[in-house]
Amino acid sequence: MSVENVSSNKVFGGWHKQYTHQSSTLGCTMRFAVYLPPQAAAGAEVPALYWLSGLTCTDENFTQKAGAFRAAAELGMALIVPDTSPRGECVADDDAYDLGQGAGFYVNATEAPWNRHYQMYDYVVNELPELIEATFPVSSVRSISGHSMGGHGALVIAMRNPDRYRSVSAFSPITNPVNCPWGQKAFTAYLGKDTSKWSEYDSSLLMKKATEHVPARVDQGEADNFLNEQLKPEVLEAAAKESGYPLELHRHDGYDHSYFFISSFIEDHLHFHAPYMGLKQK
Repeated sequence: MSVENVSSNKVFGGWHKQYTHQSSTLGCTMRFAVYLPPQAAAGAEVPALYWLSGLTCTDENFTQKAGAFRAAAELGMALIVPDTSPRGECVADDDAYDLGQGAGFYVNATEAPWNRHYQMYDYVVNELPELIEATFPVSSVRSISGHSMGGHGALVIAMRNPDRYRSVSAFSPITNPVNCPWGQKAFTAYLGKDTSKWSEYDSSLLMKKATEHVPARVDQGEADNFLNEQLKPEVLEAAAKESGYPLELHRHDGYDHSYFFISSFIEDHLHFHAPYMGLKQK
């Protein structure tokens, strides 16, 4: 479970660092980023927010554009940012941006050639937290968040593992992938044509039948180009009402799908998670 440090930057009294490691789950070398707030440098174990990024992204989109470090430092919250898929010359890929490397969809692929490496669900839920908690002063108190494809992943992972996550949030998530072009394309490739196998990776379907609840917040820009065809927040909202799920859905006029939107509200998300993670707010 060794890691190799590839970059370090001090920010708001803490440290943002990138690491690589050999993933046994994915069968390739993976990179992830960690932000350790000043409290961790002082020797305290801190809780962690895991951030899952969207299509075409790496760990760097969030760490360079979201503006989350100030609030994380004030709260004493670690930020853990994995890549969005397995990578490397031996890893299956596709010429399109919405399939293959950079587009893992946080599922465990069952179809060849994808099933050899594309086990992102198991990587995020099991291998990465085990590595983080064994290597850094980070506790097993976890919450999870993400954007677009990563918002889909965060919601699905939290609802399927309510014992592992204190809270979940998402920006512009793909909420009903079984009924949108991005999800249908990825799920057909990764999971096969039997659509009955897709439901375990659809947050709207999971929320509709949920009996255990992880507090959830979703923020959606009303000027998002993908809103109606790909994201479908109204389906998630209807599912929450049907099951009584504790979902906060915030709609924002004029905001699009970009990191300009995320950076506008990321501190609200960290403060949403903080009380569930046992962190005091000023």
